[in-house]
Amino acid sequence: MDDYSAWVGRSETREDVATAAPLAGLAALLDHDVSPWTAGTVPPLGHWLYFLPAARQSVIGEDGHPRRDSQGLLPPVPLPRRMWAGSRLDFLTPIAVGAALTRVTTIEAIKPKRGASGDLLFVTLRHDIAADGVPAIREEQDIVFREPAPTSPAPQAPTPVAPAEPADATRSISPDPVLLFRYSALTFNAHRIHYDRDYARDVEGYAGLVVHGPLIATLLIDHAQRAAPDIVPRQFAFRAEAPLIDGAPFDLCFARDGNGARLWARDAAGRATMRANLS
Repeated sequence: MDDYSAWVGRSETREDVATAAPLAGLAALLDHDVSPWTAGTVPPLGHWLYFLPAARQSVIGEDGHPRRDSQGLLPPVPLPRRMWAGSRLDFLTPIAVGAALTRVTTIEAIKPKRGASGDLLFVTLRHDIAADGVPAIREEQDIVFREPAPTSPAPQAPTPVAPAEPADATRSISPDPVLLFRYSALTFNAHRIHYDRDYARDVEGYAGLVVHGPLIATLLIDHAQRAAPDIVPRQFAFRAEAPLIDGAPFDLCFARDGNGARLWARDAAGRATMRANLS
């Protein structure tokens, strides 16, 4: 694999405004009649609705992302598949609706690995977000680039139902194409694995449409705020462990852990597909 060490430390700065309209869309997506968040502020993870990708249509690649030779900050990685594997966030100061936002993104690390599915490249980005000049959010984001899907995947045995991990509160979600489309629209995410079933199955090797990792993380923190509104998020970290596919309900799970909580998404077979910690 190529040496991308020269890309570490590169950064870019983007600006936006914390407008109210995307937050109303997010509240509707999460099935709230009325926004449950503190009036006039951006909710936890709501910052993902800003600084949206703005690549010209002519530079979009087959997967719906900008072509690797035209996306600026990230290196031209030849591995074709990519996923948002996890993030670690510090919520420093509430963001007021209407605030002027600045995000400085820096490549923190680039690490090649060899996994069971072949070559992997982990890229860690650090996002420092300020609102009206005041530091508001610090986030480390892990992106994984992967080899092409096997052309003839080996048959898989049925996944056994795992014993249910105890939870203080659970909520079932049915991920249909409409839910995935609405979140893609909110985040201007054109990755075809979320809306093009033939592409997701035949090119990237998934069994169906893939539920967005950040959507699952957003559903988890929303579930925590429903179950324990007394927890004021200061830190949040999540890690994807397996993809969730549309068509089968999955559970959001919450368990108190001291002054915070453990959260996880559980598929129909009882397997944890994402784990998170909130404090």
